[in-house]
Amino acid sequence: MNRVFVAMCIAAAALTGCTKSSEEGGRAGNDTFRIGVPALATDIKQGELQTVRLTLERGAGFKQRVKLEVKAPAGIQVEPSGATVQPGDKGDVQLKITAAKDASIGEHKILVKGTPDKGEPTETEFKITVSAK
Repeated sequence: MNRVFVAMCIAAAALTGCTKSSEEGGRAGNDTFRIGVPALATDIKQGELQTVRLTLERGAGFKQRVKLEVKAPAGIQVEPSGATVQPGDKGDVQLKITAAKDASIGEHKILVKGTPDKGEPTETEFKITVSAK
């Protein structure tokens, strides 16, 4: 079953840029929001840059500004490290992720925290895999 999901997600990623929205990323009920992040690890070579798309998925009744904060481990740089998504904005945020030339090879987690004007913040994470150039 898990293989079927991964195969479907890979196919969807080819068409739309597959994202995951877990409970960690919040609940997109009528008056809440959720942070959509890549479902699969993003591959990046040492010294190179990749672009990743985050989405702020809002319930129909959610009309607040949300501040996003992104934290990465040492050797990984993320630009922007923060963004504010206004109520009328589409909700897509493009992140430029750069692995330093001496970044540790292997899997790394990037944390994304979303804080609305009112209510509780939510956070989620996604993975990148750094390989040798």
